[in-house]
Amino acid sequence: MKNGGWTVIQRRLDGSENFYRTWTDYVCGFGNKSGEYWLGLENIYRLTTVNSSLKIEMEASEDVSSTHANAQYDTFRVDDKDSNFRLHVSGFSGNYGDGLNYHDENMFTTKDRDNDESEDNCAQTYKGAWWYKVCHASNLNGLYLSGNHSSHGKGVTWYHC
Repeated sequence: MKNGGWTVIQRRLDGSENFYRTWTDYVCGFGNKSGEYWLGLENIYRLTTVNSSLKIEMEASEDVSSTHANAQYDTFRVDDKDSNFRLHVSGFSGNYGDGLNYHDENMFTTKDRDNDESEDNCAQTYKGAWWYKVCHASNLNGLYLSGNHSSHGKGVTWYHC
């Protein structure tokens, strides 16, 4: 809980952890807290049963002009498993665009649990797991491509317009 009491719910550093995982993995959490990490949907739900905000800090790859981006949401909540961990976000501020509002009110989808509004499973199509709608404006659990953009939309993505 550094820098003002924030709890880290996800960390991507170098691609050493596979984030293209199953529903059970995302519910329970995985990785190493000092490395690449996902806290787990059940834990995120429990943390957000009280008033919570969300802060996202991103370091862009070398071909993007802005090397540091951030987004903050005054309201952040994830519903319980019976609601497939539906996301609620509002109150955006930041320096790189609102990449999460599109996903507001959507359920979490993984490669083996399709809860999005698309005819296809967005998690399978974009090799991640997220609160996909049809399909995404952000995909922070997508593949870690390390500057390789040949797989459009399948990597870690944050729509910034």
